[in-house]
Amino acid sequence: MKNDTAYIRELASLAPIIPVLVVDDVADAVPLAQALVQGGLPVLEVTLRTPAALDVIAAMAGVAGARVGAGTLVTAADVTAAKAAGSTFGVTPGSPAAVVDACLAAGLPLLPGAATATEAMTLHARGFEVLKFFPAEGAGGITTLKGLGGPLPDISFCPTGGVSPGNARDYLALPNVVCAGGSWIAPLDLVKAGDWDEIERRARTAAALPR
Repeated sequence: MKNDTAYIRELASLAPIIPVLVVDDVADAVPLAQALVQGGLPVLEVTLRTPAALDVIAAMAGVAGARVGAGTLVTAADVTAAKAAGSTFGVTPGSPAAVVDACLAAGLPLLPGAATATEAMTLHARGFEVLKFFPAEGAGGITTLKGLGGPLPDISFCPTGGVSPGNARDYLALPNVVCAGGSWIAPLDLVKAGDWDEIERRARTAAALPR
């Protein structure tokens, strides 16, 4: 089975920033998703970093306008669980064959992680045209993405990891960047505080970023 690249491109077109979310309490899932969607960021990546993550995905999947996916997929079992919870896409920090194969077998559209030209070329050969560039700042940031753009013009990236309000515009200005992932929109402290107004404000600011 091939990856649903069209769906990944559709997601990337909906907003310039995909919030990367860590949520401890399923009670926060619905109001958090509503704040982000109302702020103009409908594509939500819920990382599988907490015991509540799968329940959070299931709850957010019922929020009108939300496109909910699972991040930090690191095993085939993660893929199965994420799909069962209602994820409409998956995101990986790296791209071991077993995890990629599991996503393809499950029919879960994937934004696979890559940090090098070799990784990007390997994924492209398998039909992946949009990749997560991770960890963006640690892997050379804007300079590396500019370098990859010349020899790999058919690959688009979603840089994640170190993207911030201070550099997001510069990332989004690159021709091979279709969107970016960011954790500053809804950091754990604001989520735990239930500060949905501030999260919505941050979402609106991020949604207005040019690209």
